[in-house]
Amino acid sequence: MRVAAFQFDVRRGDVAANLVAVERGLRQAAGRGIELVVLPEMWPTSFVAEGDAADDGPDAWQRATDVAVERVGVLSRELDLVVAGSAFGIGRAGEPPRNRLSVFARGERVLVYDKLHLFSPTAEAESFSGGDALPPTVALPTIALQTAKLAGVICYDLRFGPALRAPFLAEAEILVVPAQWPASRAAHWRALVCGRAAELQAFVVAANRTGRDLVGRRRLALEFAGNSLVTGPDGSVLAEGHGADGLVEAELDFASLRALRRAVPVRRDERPDVYGLPG
Repeated sequence: MRVAAFQFDVRRGDVAANLVAVERGLRQAAGRGIELVVLPEMWPTSFVAEGDAADDGPDAWQRATDVAVERVGVLSRELDLVVAGSAFGIGRAGEPPRNRLSVFARGERVLVYDKLHLFSPTAEAESFSGGDALPPTVALPTIALQTAKLAGVICYDLRFGPALRAPFLAEAEILVVPAQWPASRAAHWRALVCGRAAELQAFVVAANRTGRDLVGRRRLALEFAGNSLVTGPDGSVLAEGHGADGLVEAELDFASLRALRRAVPVRRDERPDVYGLPG
């Protein structure tokens, strides 16, 4: 299975420009025989805040996001792709919106997950409400007529091991991670992505944006390294971005994943009775 992270400079509040960039990337991916593409966190809008140009409030951003996400769903069907990325999602009545991961498989939305952990340095909790469910795992048919189990988390979630236990127990084989992870903590990003891959014995496809932005209500100035990663189930790096916009792509060998799980049967050997965790 060929996969890619599509990294680009997400322009804050410019849904039209971001959608043009994503459509270009998806068409390029389809032309290269790629089956799965992961987009950065909040790819249609980035982290807009009060005072941004043309800001008519959360409802306006939600409407614009819905149109863009629906278009990506159409493209996933047209181009025969699986596409993952996060964007505004409607929260509960009276609550702020969610930072919502959607996965489309050839036109069908097969997975929805709301970011659990909101990043306090940028005051993310002032603009979003956190999710209330662990990341689900879904089975995807691939072009090779195999079935791949896929789960996803969003950016800051990578730091919280208990959130990854659900995909571990579900034996997820691919973890997708849309992100806006700053260059100042690039070493943390690389260590966590590779570490989670080894911990889950799963492939990780992690898309991190490029460019600079003022993020959130606190207008925190951040630079993004465009250091997207595709990692193997042993924690090895299969592909890595180096700052330029574009596809960071690799081939996933599920036979090697299954062989690793047989050789090192972590799931069988764990001791949830001692840890006090569900088995």
